[in-house]
Amino acid sequence: MIPILQLNTQYEQIREELEAAVLKVLRSTHYILGPEVQAFEQEFAAWNHAKYAVGVGNGTDAIHLAIRALNLAPEHEIIVPSFTFVASAGAAALAGHKVVFADVDPQTFTLSAESLRKSITPNAKAVVAVHLYGHPAPIKEIMEICREHNLYLIEDCAQSTGAEVDGQKVGTFGNMGCFSFFPTKNLGGIGDGGMVITNSEKYFETLNMLRGHGSKVRYYHEILGTNSRLDEIQAAALRVKLKYVDEWNVKRRQVAAMYTEALKDSGVTAPVELPGCRHVFHQYTVKAPDRDRLFDYMREHEVGPAIYYPVSLHLQKTFADSGMKEGDLPVCEKLQKEVMSLPMFPELTGEQIQYIASVIKDFYKK
Repeated sequence: MIPILQLNTQYEQIREELEAAVLKVLRSTHYILGPEVQAFEQEFAAWNHAKYAVGVGNGTDAIHLAIRALNLAPEHEIIVPSFTFVASAGAAALAGHKVVFADVDPQTFTLSAESLRKSITPNAKAVVAVHLYGHPAPIKEIMEICREHNLYLIEDCAQSTGAEVDGQKVGTFGNMGCFSFFPTKNLGGIGDGGMVITNSEKYFETLNMLRGHGSKVRYYHEILGTNSRLDEIQAAALRVKLKYVDEWNVKRRQVAAMYTEALKDSGVTAPVELPGCRHVFHQYTVKAPDRDRLFDYMREHEVGPAIYYPVSLHLQKTFADSGMKEGDLPVCEKLQKEVMSLPMFPELTGEQIQYIASVIKDFYKK
């Protein structure tokens, strides 16, 4: 079986360096908010050309705490694309706000600027722009809309570490950029982890308090915070991997280029990369007619695709109180029946890609 993701090949490449970094932390007995976290925060901020970075427990917490740092009123609404992982919207709901779902672009699968405009109400106060699958959202259009309507902008970069728009890394356009270091990500840890980057000293200070029970000085609590801290072992592992992520992203792009060439006239629609954008291909996601039958056929032929995501968020039971129904966001609802992600990792070989393409072509010939 060619899996959707294969982590052991990456691990073997850096095993000695990674294990040495983890062992160093174990021997130090300093496991929470120590020198590894501090160093990784500085290195990750510098790599993104941001002023500040705050390590947190996971990507969901990154979005949640970024929204909390905005200090919005309970009645304020947050606009989120419906075609994304649940955390993008769940974090806003957990912060106590109504989520307003917007449609996405049929080519890039990211937030539609047109739908965003239509979603703005007098109570709208913030937007979560998701850079899905590794392709940037139309961030400059979104920024302009946010300026026009006095909206805060949070970037969900969980799937897009290293993606760029006109040479500028995603996560640095809005008020804050939120990252996940879940092991499957382009920059993945050896467990859960997350980060918020910002150029605002105010947000930096607030985020530091929020992740540590609302405290600047131990046992003196200024605001209601939580416990969400990137641990030393994760930071040590991520410091090692950060040195390689540019190389891995280049290889992902090479894999994607091979896929696109191999899938010409195959029956599926390959993903796009819009001008000025640098796609980092967290996923290589195609649009496939008769998707479900193709999915089963590929599994039968030892290929492991995945479907991200089979049900858009505005149709999920957990967001039933959004007031939205089937038919409200037609692009999202069409995509959820069409998209399929093919195996994608930097070490995927040309031979494997050709085999995957041949399986897809064989399906549509029958």
